[in-house]
Amino acid sequence: MWFRNLYLYRLPKDWAIGAPDLEECLARLTLPGCQATEARSVGWVAPRDGGPLLHAVNQKWLLALGVEEKLLPASIVKRFVSDKAKAIEEAEGRRVGRKERREIQDEMTIELLPRAFIRRRTTFAWIDRINGWLVIDSASPAKAEEFVEHLRKSLDALPAKVLKVTQSPSAAMTVWLADGEAPVGFTLDQDLELRSAEKATVRYVKHALDGDEIRQHVAAGKVVTRLAMTWNDRISFLLDDNLQIKRLAFLDLLKEQADGQSENEDERFDIDFTLMAGEVAQLLDDLLAALGGEPR
Repeated sequence: MWFRNLYLYRLPKDWAIGAPDLEECLARLTLPGCQATEARSVGWVAPRDGGPLLHAVNQKWLLALGVEEKLLPASIVKRFVSDKAKAIEEAEGRRVGRKERREIQDEMTIELLPRAFIRRRTTFAWIDRINGWLVIDSASPAKAEEFVEHLRKSLDALPAKVLKVTQSPSAAMTVWLADGEAPVGFTLDQDLELRSAEKATVRYVKHALDGDEIRQHVAAGKVVTRLAMTWNDRISFLLDDNLQIKRLAFLDLLKEQADGQSENEDERFDIDFTLMAGEVAQLLDDLLAALGGEPR
């Protein structure tokens, strides 16, 4: 259980809810699966096959939101609509108007949905009660918001707020790049994106960041919008100007700690989850410090 992306929300450390109560709330809105004429279905699923809806380890709770979507390409619907409209015109000797065509499209969609393939995806998140985090494994703001909205529907109240920091991530990353020096505990890697006030964008991939060309971009007023970094030789990641952490990679040194500590798959799952959550919590503490902390 290793997350690839971190979309961050803050939770109050005195949030008064326990694991049994939260699991009971999740059970109200589990994934029902797409019915015959439904295009989409959303609900909670077990993070681990055969396990509970809430996987709890040491005050860290793992949740999973399942989404089922029918794959019904618009081109297929359009073809059926055209065929039916043509049949009506030939049989009745009249032209099918725009309104009637929309009605036919609705009818064809309902007729075709039961025969459509179903795609299922799962979005994972963990709640860290001790450190006050709701962390969603998503690179998409829309999917992260989808997760939070479904959690709000499941609970009477969800005091989650998007993480805010004192210093703009873009401004901080630009200073780090210009100085050629990362904050304490971090190193700068070789992936970079810069943007001008006119939205012109320059990207570097696996490129040394200490050259004159890059310094000229900064001198010309471009700011950093994405920067690859490594924390304590343990976790590499890409930080963007919206404070999203992407391409999270737990380096071999960290994963080796989990090897040999488990006797079965259940133990390995718990060890991986505990190690990941603990390390990321420390990473987030250091990153918040580098960005001036949270506004009061």
